[in-house]
Parts: sequence; structure tokens; C-alpha cells
Amino acid sequence: MDSANGRERRRVDRSAVAALFPVIALIPFWLLALAVVWLPLRLVVDIPYWVLPVGWLIAGLALFVPSVQALVLSPVFGARKPTPDELAIITPIWRELAVSANLPQYRYTIRVIDSDELNAFACGGNLLIVTSFALDELTSRQLSGVLAHELSHHLGLHTAALTIGHWLSLPVLALARIGFYLQNVARAATDSFASHSAALTAVGQVAAAVLNGVAWVFLAALHASDALSNVVAQSSEYEADRRAVRMGYGRALADALRTVIRLGGGDRAIGWRARLGTSHPPARTRVARIEAMLRHPSL
Repeated sequence: MDSANGRERRRVDRSAVAALFPVIALIPFWLLALAVVWLPLRLVVDIPYWVLPVGWLIAGLALFVPSVQALVLSPVFGARKPTPDELAIITPIWRELAVSANLPQYRYTIRVIDSDELNAFACGGNLLIVTSFALDELTSRQLSGVLAHELSHHLGLHTAALTIGHWLSLPVLALARIGFYLQNVARAATDSFASHSAALTAVGQVAAAVLNGVAWVFLAALHASDALSNVVAQSSEYEADRRAVRMGYGRALADALRTVIRLGGGDRAIGWRARLGTSHPPARTRVARIEAMLRHPSL
């Protein structure tokens, strides 16, 4: 492990600020989705519209409470508590990492996903998730580099906007799915009950087309927000790598990325659509940048 450079504090960096733009782009569609929910709801309960977005935001803020993150987000990602054997691997690494960063060891929670993919990610504000395959395949030194990288995402506040964006996207996604479902219902009802009438068939087709259009509006908003988030996320990966290098885990992280490459992962996306669909830069590019930063710490 390289020598660490002192205390690491949470600090909003450029990637964290840039991550707000996909959230801002999603807000109009989120408000529209809540309006669609509010219109029939107000026929049953007399509440003003602003209660829905304010209530949704307040509920979303609870996701930044560490205990709520572990309770709510872990099942969402299919994560679990580490087994005793896994804790035997993680605990000494995490203890050393916390000491190196001069952070309380208890501030962050680590969970495990059973997966045959070598991966780890940060979410919420205090949650780190690592795959069982990564625990099996990586050496303790390499795993320390991976966890330092994920901790760096939290220290750079990269996950804050991402968590907010995912929370805002839930009603948008729900409306898109409901729209497609109702479109299918309208089409099936038209075929079954209105096929004998040209007028009713036309009405059914128009209803199905409108529902399809509404669903695609919400779905397109989600795709656009996701693509913009992925562009920002690639920048945040480099920022997290840079912070991990400053913390003294650059070589360990580079070695972990070389293992990813050896196992056939981390390839460069081919074509602009593939690049918009991936949130991580190529592993080889990240290794090259880390090596450059190790040779020239001022970079």
C-alpha cells in the first residue's frame, strides 16, 4: 500500500455537482407522474397537489439515514449481511482503510451480493456493496483498493444525487409500466368486444395509441436521464480513482482492475449507444490513469 496523505473528508467534487443535472432533467416528468396519480386520488381524498411531491421528498431523505439504507436498499439490490467467513476477510481490510482515511469504522455498512461478477459499488450515503465473487477472487490487498475506491465515491458525495435520482424515477417508471399495461388492456378489449363496430374499434385504437404515447414519454425521460447519469458516472469513476490514489490505495486498485481485465471484464464500449449505456470507463484506461497519477502525484 502506498503512503496515505492524511485525513480524507467528505467534500463535494465536480462529479457530484454534475450528477445533479440528470436529476434536474427528471424533475418535470416526476412532477407530471405525481400529477397523474393526484388527479384520481383527489376524487377520494381532498388533498392539495403539493403534498405528494413534498411527502415523496421527505420519504426520500430517509434513505440517507444509515440504518434505513441498510434496511431498505440492501433488499432492493438483493444484498445480505456478510457471513462469518466473509467478515473475516472484510473486517481487517476495512479497519485498516478506516484508519488510513481517519474515519470511524462504524460510519459505513458493507453488504454482500451473491454474484459470479467481480464488482462492487457504493449507494445511498453510507452503504458499500461487494459481490461474493470479488471476495473469492481478489487478494486482500486488491480488495482494499476496491473498497477504497467505493469509499471515495461516498467521500466525494457521488452517490447522493444518484440516490435522489433513483427515488424520483420510481413514480415515472411506475407510470410508464401502467401506461403500457393499460395500452395492452385497451387493445385486447377492442379486439374482443368492439371488433363488430368500426366506431368502437377506432375509439379503442385511439385510446391505446394515447396510452402508448404517454408511456413512451415517461420511458424516454428515464432513458435520457439514465444516459446523462452514465456520462457523469464515468467522470465520477476517475474522481474516485484519484481519491483512492491519494489515500494510498492506487497500486492495490490498479491490480484489482488488472484482475477484472484478466477475467474478461471492463472492456471498452463500442459505439455511442453502448457508451451511453455504461457507467464505467474501460478498465485499461483507468489502470493507465492510475499509473500516471502514481508516477506524477500532482496530476
